[in-house]
Amino acid sequence: MVAYAWKKFKEGFNLNELVLSEDRGRVRVLTLNRPEVLNALNPAIVEALAERIEDVRNDSNVLALILTGSGRAFAAGADIGEMRKMTPLQGVEFSRRGHEVLGAMEDLDIPTIAAVNGYALGGGCEVALGCDWIYASAKARFGQPEVNLGLVPGFGGNSRLVRRVGVAWAKEIVTTGEPIDADTAVRIGLANRVFENSETLLAEAIAMGEKIATKGPVAVKFGKRLIQTSQDVDLQVANAYEQATFGTIFATEDRLEGKDAFLAKRDPNFKGR
Repeated sequence: MVAYAWKKFKEGFNLNELVLSEDRGRVRVLTLNRPEVLNALNPAIVEALAERIEDVRNDSNVLALILTGSGRAFAAGADIGEMRKMTPLQGVEFSRRGHEVLGAMEDLDIPTIAAVNGYALGGGCEVALGCDWIYASAKARFGQPEVNLGLVPGFGGNSRLVRRVGVAWAKEIVTTGEPIDADTAVRIGLANRVFENSETLLAEAIAMGEKIATKGPVAVKFGKRLIQTSQDVDLQVANAYEQATFGTIFATEDRLEGKDAFLAKRDPNFKGR
């Protein structure tokens, strides 16, 4: 019954148009594309994002991912009109699916950058938090305003936010519902950098993706995994995992190529193996 009802919420949408995909060399740019509703998140756009993430996972040519929004918002939250129609069971399913999709993005082997070009509120902020790091335009606004609707974050905002900014700031953002600006987001560790406008933001995000694409893909993958895993285990376990991974890297062709290129004073030609 829940699965049937969930399907109903996705009908009438062209998933390919809800999240646009473009390659800039070996950098994939995904754009949330419901500008008429500030890219509000509904079941259809969540499924569209899931499909795009799976495409990235299956394309070994893509070495970095940029996620942004069309128009003046990254994503201004969930589609309240559609959420109003959901039963409690459908609400659980919406939350569960959101967690699955953002978890899949988080688990990609390649770095993911959220280029937040405007409002990133509620589910939009949670989608940004699902990326490895966030770049913001000067007009970006972040927040978890769910309390204003009698709700709590449902796409991982509570868990990911506290890991990104710490307990005190997470509690203030979630319990007040008040948005913060881009400079504050950088100051508290929610975002990494602020750029003057959306055009510069996207260009700089892509440039960073291109820089990452020149690095050893295996080393990038394992570096991301080490940091991700280290958040959830004690220091001794994290250090043991790092030691084992360091040894594993020594078995790769890229390790030899990197050292040979350095000694020969030339650019490396990494193969990802």
